[in-house]
Amino acid sequence: MHRLCACTFSCSPRGGGLAVGTLLLIEEDTYSTYSNLLLRYFLAEGVISGHEVFIASAIDIPQKIFKDLPAPLPDEIQAQDSKTNVTESLRSAEDTMKIAWRYQNLPKVESVSLSFSRFGHYYDISKTMSPDMLLSAKTHSFYLPDFISSDGTHDSSGEMSCDYLQLLQSIQSVVHQGGFDGSNPQLKGQKNILRLGVQSLGSVLWGDDICTHERPRNLHSFTRFLYALRGLLRSSLSVCVITMPAHLIQNKAIIARVRNLSDTVVGLESFIGSERESNPLYKDYHGLFLVHKIPRLNSLISDVSDTKDLAFKLKRKMFSIERLHLPPDLSDTVSRSSKQDLAGSTKLLSSGCGSAAAGKKHLDF
Repeated sequence: MHRLCACTFSCSPRGGGLAVGTLLLIEEDTYSTYSNLLLRYFLAEGVISGHEVFIASAIDIPQKIFKDLPAPLPDEIQAQDSKTNVTESLRSAEDTMKIAWRYQNLPKVESVSLSFSRFGHYYDISKTMSPDMLLSAKTHSFYLPDFISSDGTHDSSGEMSCDYLQLLQSIQSVVHQGGFDGSNPQLKGQKNILRLGVQSLGSVLWGDDICTHERPRNLHSFTRFLYALRGLLRSSLSVCVITMPAHLIQNKAIIARVRNLSDTVVGLESFIGSERESNPLYKDYHGLFLVHKIPRLNSLISDVSDTKDLAFKLKRKMFSIERLHLPPDLSDTVSRSSKQDLAGSTKLLSSGCGSAAAGKKHLDF
């Protein structure tokens, strides 16, 4: 079972998580219930890790999204304190403990790093993050209705909608002022990462028509924005997660282009309102977790996962991703071949299997 924690939304050079400078695209489920939850996981991990957080939305007010971030589990809050206490206790034990002289010059085993090798945090989705944690975080926001002019005009070029241009300029301003692109060097030992979260990009509320027309007026507006954003991410200490209503986009060629411009693409297929919701085979899950693209970083090919059949379920306090295991069919009404069909298949196989297979005896496997 894979829990949503560091293995998914942490930024670390030690492997796993999201690589700095990459773009993760989440194709939303039908009602955007689980995709918004994943976005909040990503933002909450940034707050707990001390990263700067940027949230852009055209639906929900960014301040409301921050207030709804899940709270870390109690043992996660005390992890840093316990790590410090264990380190001090081991140091004091080394001073008082005497070992054999033949082992004194041997390299010491880093028991502390082995005990605390897991990075990231687990969260309780039934609770929200405390106001003290939110106040200590450095956040930036972009709310589209605050930037739209009263007449609702767009960029006169017609190639890219004004909404995307304003969003790109806002991101560039935060990256430049925070020194994430190297223009304003950060202090040594205090380098930080910028986490960018964009909610439902490409929807009608963003002023784009790719979800309403098969041949939209601004056909290349979305893809040009992603191309510019990807170049900005590559040259800065930042990572971005975008949710997109792929099921509403009329032109499938746009979806293919968007996937090519993203480093990692995953999709959520919810069972709400579908036939699988009442199917007993999927009674333990709430949807499928589809992996469309895996990043290829500093390599010619990407790492091939051992399985692509993943499903997710929302527990009372946790969102978990597991391998899809269908239960065995133990019913007595399973359709079986009749004896006559087996006898007929025996005759057909008798010519190729020799005279020993001839007759009316059934094949026994």
